[in-house]
Amino acid sequence: MHVLFIVLNDVDSIDDILSGFVREGISGATILDSQGMGSAIVNNDNRNVPLFSTLRMLLSDSHPYSKTIFTVLENEKMVDKAVAVVQEVADGISSTGVGFMFTVPIGKVYQMKCED
Repeated sequence: MHVLFIVLNDVDSIDDILSGFVREGISGATILDSQGMGSAIVNNDNRNVPLFSTLRMLLSDSHPYSKTIFTVLENEKMVDKAVAVVQEVADGISSTGVGFMFTVPIGKVYQMKCED
């Protein structure tokens, strides 16, 4: 089992990715609002630090916020399907810095049960 993390800077494409997941039989994912370190520095009140003001000028047009999607996948075949969906959506986007993705192996998964 693996967890696939997708940090998506182009948040407008999230619906295309999720519908592609459903089409490929991937039935669950969690979506978090996220922000990169550069964006946090640029949007923070660090005006008196010269390095931060230079960084602010370089990153002022970057994506200020992103979405992080993660999904637990049973096997490598499902990982490949999920990655293919994301790459297909990303290929249709003309801007740079769309995002990135990575996998992490999972040792064990535990279900949490409610007491009745």
